[in-house]
Amino acid sequence: MTNFDPPDHSSSIVSVTDRVTPVTLAGPATAIHFLGDVAAFVGAEETVSLVTGVAEISPVSVQGAGILCSASDGKRIVTGGDDGKLVAINGKGETEVIATDAKRRWIDNVAVHPDGAVAWSVGKTAFVRAPKGEEKSLEVSSTVGGLAFSPKGLRLAVAHYNGVTLWFPNMAATPEFLEWKGSHLAVTFSEDNRFLVTAMHESALHGWRLADSRHMRMTGYPARVRSISWSVGGKFLATSGSDSVILWPFGSKDGPMGKEPAMLAPLQAKATVVACHPKQDIFAAGYSDGTILMVRIEDGAEILVRRNGGEPVAALAWNAKGTILAFATEDGDAGLMPL
Repeated sequence: MTNFDPPDHSSSIVSVTDRVTPVTLAGPATAIHFLGDVAAFVGAEETVSLVTGVAEISPVSVQGAGILCSASDGKRIVTGGDDGKLVAINGKGETEVIATDAKRRWIDNVAVHPDGAVAWSVGKTAFVRAPKGEEKSLEVSSTVGGLAFSPKGLRLAVAHYNGVTLWFPNMAATPEFLEWKGSHLAVTFSEDNRFLVTAMHESALHGWRLADSRHMRMTGYPARVRSISWSVGGKFLATSGSDSVILWPFGSKDGPMGKEPAMLAPLQAKATVVACHPKQDIFAAGYSDGTILMVRIEDGAEILVRRNGGEPVAALAWNAKGTILAFATEDGDAGLMPL
């Protein structure tokens, strides 16, 4: 990545706040996805705003009511709403209704895979639509809290109360169940498919080594972990939930078992969202006081992207090339920073 020259810790922090292009949104964004170099700011209501590098905004109405969840494979964004519809949108702003719940129940989780597969959940039921259009469903023991495809897309992790169900939609085999008491929400596979990690309703993460289902307890957070992001190559899992960004090491065969996490970018505020760079060992972190930092993992060197003041940072995202960082705060402030 060009133009990244972190300061020595003895000097004042380098600031690039003057390089941010402000983006004026109609309302707060809850998530950001990139479709090429087009930043898509997903609102809490019906609209996704597509923003180019010069901050030209094209609002697109995608749901008939509030947007509850979104996911992207870099080619399209799929949203679920409380109107019971699952909708796809591309970089041109074209929309397509993928599925509609017959009872208009809320679609509250969604996952996509680069091969074109889509998964979503309604209550206790998870659905998968294969790239060729075949649709299957699986009911689990309690309300679905999160969904994630494995790296190859062959199985779907369905997080719920007291554990995670691993489902192979294209096989008749009985789904595997990974048990751990408590409410499991966001779920993610490591890039090498060796580990599975959930963010829990409690202030903790829980993980399993998939080869032998060995548990990994990742505790000690003062607040719930609402944002997780894998560093390039899957060497670290960066997390929010503390006044530092917590990075758990996953580079060895045992992952973080028996190891202490790294704690970088400490502030007098909680980290609310993290986003690792797609090409470099760098992450962006947003905080509850509105601060945004860009941090190098190797030595913790920091660059200031946005000064504190205002509401918490709600969303961060890099484009696939790692040349644009987009952000949004809970009060509707947003921006793009080219690198």
